[in-house]
Amino acid sequence: MSLERRGDHLVVERVSVRYGGVLALDAVSLDVPSATVVGLIGPNGAGKTTLINAVTGVVRPVSGAITLGAVRLNRLPQYRVARAGVARTYQNIRLFAALTVAENVRAGAYARPGVLTDNALRALLDRAMVHDHDLQRRAGTLPYGEQRRLEIARALASDPHILLLDEPAAGMNPRETGELRALIRAVAESGTGILLVEHDMSLVTAVCDHVLVLNFGEAIAQGSPAQVARDPAVIEAYLGTAAESSSA
Repeated sequence: MSLERRGDHLVVERVSVRYGGVLALDAVSLDVPSATVVGLIGPNGAGKTTLINAVTGVVRPVSGAITLGAVRLNRLPQYRVARAGVARTYQNIRLFAALTVAENVRAGAYARPGVLTDNALRALLDRAMVHDHDLQRRAGTLPYGEQRRLEIARALASDPHILLLDEPAAGMNPRETGELRALIRAVAESGTGILLVEHDMSLVTAVCDHVLVLNFGEAIAQGSPAQVARDPAVIEAYLGTAAESSSA
């Protein structure tokens, strides 16, 4: 772990993204410092994944700037964004299911010199709280929660400055979510900044230092988890709707 290079943080400054005639993000700003967990919440279609895709170079903003330290990310192709120190996971698991656990983790180590040893691989699995250390097991045969954490191990293999987690708790049971909570905090405490997109508000409240709320592509609130939970605009646009759905 190269903590000495952890000074860079992610800055999203008035970023707008269009899909045809649809304004998916409208002048959204966000700051993810090192060793900090920033939550990104909002209803489905609010622009959360679009923001992650803009940071990682999947989509190009029509205006605004995205920087990591001195590097302007929104001028770079995806592979150079990754090499600049940005790693991500996905809403739907995107492991190489037919490859082994070892091959999956090594695929994420593009920014490291040399080849990861078996001991280094197991250390990454430990860090991601993957319990099964059989390096030759096919990734697709792991239990669901283990696959989720293996995807995080693969992302951590690049030793990123910033880790983007897109709904990592989706489909997890309460025990797995508890392990994920501990994992996210441990990664942040090691010096990595984390941007967490998540619908599980108990997880957001437990792990996030700061939260930004999107609705229809616009930032409608930000602050501590407690502050945004009390915000009337957030309750109307998101939290109240979620509560009504759960009680219906």
